[in-house]
Amino acid sequence: MERSGPSEATGSDASGPDPQLAVTMGFTGFGKKARTFDLEAMFEQTRRTAVERSRKTLEAREKEEEMSREKELRQNEDIEPTSSRSNVVRDCSKSSSRDTSSSESEESSDSSDDELIGPPLPPKMVGKPVNFMDEDILGALPPPLNEEEEAEEEEEEEEEEENPVHKIPDSHEITLKHGTKTVSALGLDPSGARLVTGGYDYDVKFWDFAGMDASFKAFRSLQPCECHQIKSLQYSNTGDMILVVSGSSQAKVIDRDGFEVMECIKGDQYIVDMANTKGHTAMLHTGSWHPKIKGEFMTCSNDATVRTWEVENPKKQKSVFKPRTMQGKKVIPTTCTYSRDGNLIAAACQNGSIQIWDRNLTVHPKFHYKQAHDSGTDTSCVTFSYDGNVLASRGGDDSLKLWDIRQFNKPLFSASGLPTMFPMTDCCFSPDDKLIVTGTSVQRGCGSGKLVFFERRTFQRVYEIDITDASVVRCLWHPKLNQIMVGTGNGLAKVYYDPNKSQRGAKLCVVKTQRKAKQAETLTQDYIITPHALPMFREPRQRSTRKQLEKDRLDPLKSHKPEPPVAGPGRGGRVGTHGGTLSSYIVKNIALDKTDDSNPREAILRHAKAAEDNPYWVSPAYSKTQPKTMFAQVESDDEEAKNEPEWKKRHGERKC
Repeated sequence: MERSGPSEATGSDASGPDPQLAVTMGFTGFGKKARTFDLEAMFEQTRRTAVERSRKTLEAREKEEEMSREKELRQNEDIEPTSSRSNVVRDCSKSSSRDTSSSESEESSDSSDDELIGPPLPPKMVGKPVNFMDEDILGALPPPLNEEEEAEEEEEEEEEEENPVHKIPDSHEITLKHGTKTVSALGLDPSGARLVTGGYDYDVKFWDFAGMDASFKAFRSLQPCECHQIKSLQYSNTGDMILVVSGSSQAKVIDRDGFEVMECIKGDQYIVDMANTKGHTAMLHTGSWHPKIKGEFMTCSNDATVRTWEVENPKKQKSVFKPRTMQGKKVIPTTCTYSRDGNLIAAACQNGSIQIWDRNLTVHPKFHYKQAHDSGTDTSCVTFSYDGNVLASRGGDDSLKLWDIRQFNKPLFSASGLPTMFPMTDCCFSPDDKLIVTGTSVQRGCGSGKLVFFERRTFQRVYEIDITDASVVRCLWHPKLNQIMVGTGNGLAKVYYDPNKSQRGAKLCVVKTQRKAKQAETLTQDYIITPHALPMFREPRQRSTRKQLEKDRLDPLKSHKPEPPVAGPGRGGRVGTHGGTLSSYIVKNIALDKTDDSNPREAILRHAKAAEDNPYWVSPAYSKTQPKTMFAQVESDDEEAKNEPEWKKRHGERKC
């Protein structure tokens, strides 16, 4: 394969470059014939050199090995001098030399494709027939390990595989502050990018691991169900919708940003047969998305039904499952879930039974165990293992039980002494299906809530984590992140992870430093930049608000502290906010000042002289009705009478 130059493509003459054409094009090198390269010959040359180098290194290594073998054999002969052993060694050395010579002759006789390329083989492969037709050994192989090191590594790997406790990611933790009340719901999307928390304070908060920094603040908070406690939050299998189950009778579906997608309809509570209503008529308990079908979910309620829904049809449920006792009476389901393949629906009821239906057959349950937990207690959680053969149930009777779906006649294992005080205390399986996790509840000030780990094979209590001085309500072990999320009774959501065993999630936000609060430097108003406008039409250049704020801070009027609201009747011409009458409105408008601390007598006498000189208000009003004096007052002392002011005299006359 030859690559031709531009001279061949343009069809220039073989005699040489045209001088006139070179002058026209502007450079003297135009028209020269380009060099040609034979790529196949170059590749063949490099290949031969590589083969020669590999042969030389292989021969040198073989010679070193032969010499080391001879030394070992000589040492052995010195210790145990036997003739037979020396003969065997000679035969082995002869055979090895023959093998190497024969292999070299075969390699030389073979085609170029069968030649050895790259560095020599490791010592373990020397002396063995190598078939170069099967595979070409390219590149340097790692040096072989000693047998002791290999055995130790194999033992460590076996121990890690046998002991699943080493896989628990609990070396580090972060704390997310949801509020002050119980975190009763946790949800993590399939990719592990966003976490949602819900609680008894009616709030649903969104946490983005990639967008958070070390301050661990939620980027959105809302109340989708107003004054109802949040009981369950779960992302759909596609991660674009969230199922919100609250204490109301209507479940909601919101998108990733918190906007409502649909709301289930409420049923008619006056109809006896709950199958004839379009929705739930009583408080909800929990809900779950279908693991395979997009847009289908399930809810259970106090109206003794389990209903499946479709997001596209919020006006009526898809199907209704009615749990019944062995006598055919209604019983309230407290929790429900889908199997991993979505073909089974499991529900735990208040009478202690666990009932499992085929998703397409709503009449009779496929499995029914009537005494799974104590009657009258709320079984708070049922969940399937990842292989789909085992079901775990967290009972209100402080127990955790394991069931085999293929033999649903008795529990495989049972553990007690796990106190719970919340109707949504749940349990979950580890990503490798070897551990089962659940939380415990405690009274306030009576210890700390724990996260307890049980081994699935033996159901031994293998590990515990002290979470906080409150109950552990929710727990979630994400299979992709390998991180454990925990919701507690004191308003905290904790995330446990291991930097080596976990992926993304909390590791993304821990490394980010907390942002410093900065004043927003924005323009005060829209500014149109017109660089080519005339000076008379050119607007002054806008400046950032930071400098303006600094100037306003120096201004005593603009930097005046706003006055607090008035408490009480008001003062300084300001009326209290509680005044809604006409009098308060008038007082507010005329700015009445009630803070006059002067003497009232002096305030009245201050206007006495003006009233005497120009009587306008009081004296004319009583001029016609004033009684006439019949007796004159006789003063003993004429001087006092003379010195007495005129207004006092009149005052005395009025008394008479």
